[in-house]
Amino acid sequence: MRAPEDPGISAVHGGEYVRVASPLGPAIRAVEQASSAQELVHTSRALAEALAAGDGADQHEQAEAIGCLVQVLGFNNPGAAVAAVEGLIAAGSAAVLPLLDQLDPRNYGARAWAVRALAGIGDVRGLALLEEALATDVGPSVRRAAACGLGQLRLAALATAERQAIRARALAALLAGCGDGEWVVRYAVVVGLEMLTLAMEPLPAERDQAQQALVALGQDQRQEVPVVRLRADLALRRLQQPDPA
Repeated sequence: MRAPEDPGISAVHGGEYVRVASPLGPAIRAVEQASSAQELVHTSRALAEALAAGDGADQHEQAEAIGCLVQVLGFNNPGAAVAAVEGLIAAGSAAVLPLLDQLDPRNYGARAWAVRALAGIGDVRGLALLEEALATDVGPSVRRAAACGLGQLRLAALATAERQAIRARALAALLAGCGDGEWVVRYAVVVGLEMLTLAMEPLPAERDQAQQALVALGQDQRQEVPVVRLRADLALRRLQQPDPA
């Protein structure tokens, strides 16, 4: 007998199939009922792990779990938010619209964690938020996450014209980020430029722009820490390596 595609159905003795209880429901309830900051951390981590495992969960339960983790981002609990971000990244593209739709622009903390989640997911629907975060966010760690996210957008499945347009926007945002006042952000910009250029062969003009930016960062003696210059030099060496035959 062919097994059903529903992940919530499992075979038992006699060749019959029964629905197996998903761990997501109890994990969601546990987050909702958490009565202390530490308990919220533990329950959020458990929910993120259950969502990543996906055992026996249907789409409705997965959507409910994603929505619950998105809410956790706004609870002013960094430990729980870290766990929620990990769970949302594991959920992948399914988490993108809930993150964008439920984003409260008045809640800076939730927005900052959402940027981190979208950067880790790499879905192009998060492009506008990543662009804005790198250009304007007051938090260096958020700008750093946005820079890395712009470099690892998943473009391979897109049509050529759309892929080129999105890559051009990401490159423009990273080039502007080269002048960021924080070295940790400039370091992330270097990483983003390298990933964006290596992931998919860009147009010659775009490759030249990325390399020129890396040369400038690698030679800028005003850099207060050498790590940015060293990382830019490494990125250039990697980009200039001949493609394997």
